[in-house]
Amino acid sequence: MIYQSIRKRFRSAAVSLGAFLLGVLLLTGCHGSRGMAEFIVPEGFDTSRNYEITFWAKNDTNKTQTDIYRQAIADFQELYPNITVNLRLYTDYGKIYNDVITNIATNTTPNVCITYPDHIATYLTGTNIVAPLDALLEDGKYGLGGSEVRFDAPSKDQILPQFLEECSFSGHYYALPYMRSTEACYVNKTYVEALGYTLPETLTWDFVWEVADAATAQDSEGNYLINGQKVLIPFIYKSTDNMMIQMLKQRDAGYSTADGEILIFNDTTEELLYTIAEHVKKGAFSTFKISSYPANFLNAGQCIFAIDSTAGATWMGTDAPLSDISEEALVEFETEVMTIPQFDPENPRMISQGPSVCIFNKPDSQEVLASWLFAQYLLTNEVQIAYAETEGYVPVTSMAQDSAEYQEYLSRCGEDNDTYYDVKIKASQLLLDNVEHTFVTPVFNGSASLRDAAGQMIENVAKSIRRKETVDDAYLEKLFTDVTSLYRLGQASQAAAGKQSLGKLPRTSVLLLAALGITWALILLYVCAGKIKAERRRKEGSGNNP
Repeated sequence: MIYQSIRKRFRSAAVSLGAFLLGVLLLTGCHGSRGMAEFIVPEGFDTSRNYEITFWAKNDTNKTQTDIYRQAIADFQELYPNITVNLRLYTDYGKIYNDVITNIATNTTPNVCITYPDHIATYLTGTNIVAPLDALLEDGKYGLGGSEVRFDAPSKDQILPQFLEECSFSGHYYALPYMRSTEACYVNKTYVEALGYTLPETLTWDFVWEVADAATAQDSEGNYLINGQKVLIPFIYKSTDNMMIQMLKQRDAGYSTADGEILIFNDTTEELLYTIAEHVKKGAFSTFKISSYPANFLNAGQCIFAIDSTAGATWMGTDAPLSDISEEALVEFETEVMTIPQFDPENPRMISQGPSVCIFNKPDSQEVLASWLFAQYLLTNEVQIAYAETEGYVPVTSMAQDSAEYQEYLSRCGEDNDTYYDVKIKASQLLLDNVEHTFVTPVFNGSASLRDAAGQMIENVAKSIRRKETVDDAYLEKLFTDVTSLYRLGQASQAAAGKQSLGKLPRTSVLLLAALGITWALILLYVCAGKIKAERRRKEGSGNNP
């Protein structure tokens, strides 16, 4: 009877486990159903069909940039009259990101989108939502510079490798770089020298903090001595996430790993936050989110060190073509364009940033190929050089950078205060001279949240000091906890730990493998039990023989 009981139990367990396995498989299948089939490059492009693709792009309310997009579309459609490109413009990358996330759920993503790798990593949580570009990059017919491409496209080795590598993550290329920028420190050199200082060849954090503190001196009526005004914020940083990220990089301190392990909550981060708090308390430092655009304060003589993207150069300086303040508020001063402050001037480190272009997968591979052709067109000299001349961006291809047209553009620095505005061209040259000193942060699902958290810590500390709150060890401990919760960084760390212990297998695959192992163990036990019972019967039968 005991063996019959064992067999029944094993049979029941096997049936239950089989049901569990089926459930896991169904869950896996359901997960996959939220995506699409893997994109495969078609043998050829069907020109007998008409295609309509959507292109989501961002501009800074800069009409010239909009005109460049529209001209690029018109020129492309002349080459490919069977492809219609519909342009949708946004003023903020965050809005593009939110709309893409919303549209993934309804399978209405755009075809081509200007975005950032951190955002693409989140898009990839849907199966085959974004088309991998590996095969397209290398395709002899339709790849970069391919034989069937109807325009002069750069080859893969003509894209600057540092910029192309930024678009590689999760084992594939998921984007093409479009434009690149870094951050620059726009300095009111006139005020620095009036305070008795001489700008060094490379700014250091110690120098900037010292000058900023010195500039806070006021007279008995509350006017700042350096500008004679009631308002002065010596040092303003536009992007505090970049500020924290670059400070940590310069100090060789933790931020994150490529697998998504969160390392930002460390002793160096605490030290940096204490330093920032000290200078906020002195009135020497503020941020864009607290005080508004650095350029507005700089141009009004109310800021000495304004850190913003090189892409924001046309807003900076007395003669800035896109200055946002009134003519009477402008103050005359000499603008110096410098790299961001460094902890080690002999080993400068600065972030590489700028928009990339991704292509969304569609059920029709011909439509994806049409999208790829348009995305590739954005790397032609005509588009790259024209767009780079609108801001302090640099082209992403050596073909464009080395062209006679672009080199002439750089050589005419300061010729006017529009196309050849000196601050803008100096900002571009700053990046061209420092490409080898740039870096990017690891890209993973959750890296965009980590970036936001990095800046949020600085913003919170600055706000707390302005509210006369105490920033001490207990405050920072709570800040770390709050930020971890707000941006769900604990979940990201747990996911990273899971990836490290289980490789790159999805959770459902891990469950499936574990269940299979248990199933085989139960089957083995069931077989063994059967053999034991058969052997006992054989012995009992032998014992009954005369």
